[in-house]
Amino acid sequence: MDKPFLDKLRKIDPYVPGEQPQAADIIKLNANENPYPPAPGVQEVLRTFDASSLALYPDANGKRLKAALAERFDVRPPQVFLGNGSDDVLALAFQSFFCSDKPILYPDITYSFYPVWCDLFSIPYETVPLDENFCVNIRGYDKPNGGVVLPNPNAPTGCGLSLDALEDLLQHNADCVVIIDEAYVDFGAQSAVPLLDKYENLLVVQTMSKSRSLAGMRIGYALGSETLIATLEAVKNSYNSYTMDALALAAGEASVRDEDYFQQTCRRVIATRERSADALRALGFTVLPSLTNFLFVTHPRKQAADIFAFLRQEKIFIRYFKLPRIDNYLRITVGTDEQMDRLIAALKKFL
Repeated sequence: MDKPFLDKLRKIDPYVPGEQPQAADIIKLNANENPYPPAPGVQEVLRTFDASSLALYPDANGKRLKAALAERFDVRPPQVFLGNGSDDVLALAFQSFFCSDKPILYPDITYSFYPVWCDLFSIPYETVPLDENFCVNIRGYDKPNGGVVLPNPNAPTGCGLSLDALEDLLQHNADCVVIIDEAYVDFGAQSAVPLLDKYENLLVVQTMSKSRSLAGMRIGYALGSETLIATLEAVKNSYNSYTMDALALAAGEASVRDEDYFQQTCRRVIATRERSADALRALGFTVLPSLTNFLFVTHPRKQAADIFAFLRQEKIFIRYFKLPRIDNYLRITVGTDEQMDRLIAALKKFL
């Protein structure tokens, strides 16, 4: 049967997230989630939240959460933008800032949502190859472009740039918006936030999904000049006026207010990451230096696809990307010490 309407549908290769297995006995190390619970204040918000208030719309401007974030990062509230997860923030930023006919630039191995948004919003782009050690080569961005997007630290490689390197990048890209995607910055990398006062074209995007254990709340935010943030707000209110929900706003504020718990949790993840990296190297794996809550590894004598399939049989889920240059690498989320010990034991069994 002829279906001419099919020719009018948008054709796009969608982003594919990590699997979300529901079985209780699964060790889930495939989505870079935090293995520890949110801050005690968040749990108190959930315990005492007045459900009757859900009959009312939430604060469209998220004033209390913006104020908490502004205080923590030493910026003004008008320099803070809120979204339903950093994906929401980034998608709006792509629409807001990448409007020229020049291609935007980002690494050839990076977050796989970037090309999806470029295709969806008809944004021209070019990828800049990582070097042989999977590190960002900032000199590759010294050419005319319509914008720069750089995860720091990068995913799925885990490598990060210094603050000096980020400033070098900004100095060579003063005529476009530079987005630094800092989803994993709290696990040891240097944030670009200190550069906000010097560079009006800088947008820093962060999330509460990783270091603050709030992946289920979908809280993302951006920090930037008042000019960039006002543009984001205008685009959001013209295209996607859906505010963060009341519960997420309250939980996010409680998390930001508990700096001690936040720092403690990050230190625990970092300690387990380094311990696990040493254990993997002892098994013969090559482990890239990581400033994230995951490890990017390969084995010189074993195929990543075989390791992935074996661990899955052992009910341990990790991430395998069948992509050029990294098709023999695996990304392993840092779990608890107990979870990582079970992973190491399973790998010993495989080897």
